[in-house]
Amino acid sequence: MAKTDQPADDSIPQHIAIIMDGNGRWARARGLPRLAGHRAGTENLRRIIKACVEVGVKYLTVYAFSTENWGRPEDEVEGLMGIFDEVFERELAELLREGAQLRHIGRLEGMRPSLRKKVEKGIEQTKDNDRLILNVAFNYGGRDEIVDAIKAIMAEGVPPEQVDAELVSKYMYTKDVPDPDLVIRTSGEQRISNFLLWQAAYAEWIFPDVYWPDFGREQLLAAIEEYGRRERRYGKVLEE
Repeated sequence: MAKTDQPADDSIPQHIAIIMDGNGRWARARGLPRLAGHRAGTENLRRIIKACVEVGVKYLTVYAFSTENWGRPEDEVEGLMGIFDEVFERELAELLREGAQLRHIGRLEGMRPSLRKKVEKGIEQTKDNDRLILNVAFNYGGRDEIVDAIKAIMAEGVPPEQVDAELVSKYMYTKDVPDPDLVIRTSGEQRISNFLLWQAAYAEWIFPDVYWPDFGREQLLAAIEEYGRRERRYGKVLEE
């Protein structure tokens, strides 16, 4: 694909969400252990954050670790936790340089205590940054999120007749973030995988056939350009 110039402002989605898929297959194709792919994927996130800041994306949500990922082989899960713990401070410094604000969506349970402390510290340190809001979905599941919202609504005794889509949105993990305009799943796989089930109801989806560690600035801009060519109908028929 030819090099893509920065798209026009009106074609840039306000909120991009990414399922960062293909780390293991990227590593296998190079004769490397799966953890080498996860490490490369972590380093690639830095490049995508920088590109999002440059082109004016305001919100970026990345699927880092799902509730289902705990079912992977124990050594891979432990290795992933080690990578997250090891690189977090370095990546936090990069977030600060880029003016990005870190947020966590999902459940903090299951994190190593050392990693959880770092995440909580990072959230506090970046809370005043506003160039980019970075939502990291860690120990996240879309169905769990909806269940948690229902429980919170019931716990507060909200009458059924007052429950509508607007109210439910206020109880989601992303309650103060606009719904994603564009969802990207790398690696060519075309599945939702329990990601932002509520929020992505009307998002545009793009499935580039490239593993996450190789999904760089050029591929991101190509996805944004594709988004800019689409007409978002929200279930309606646009006038001709």
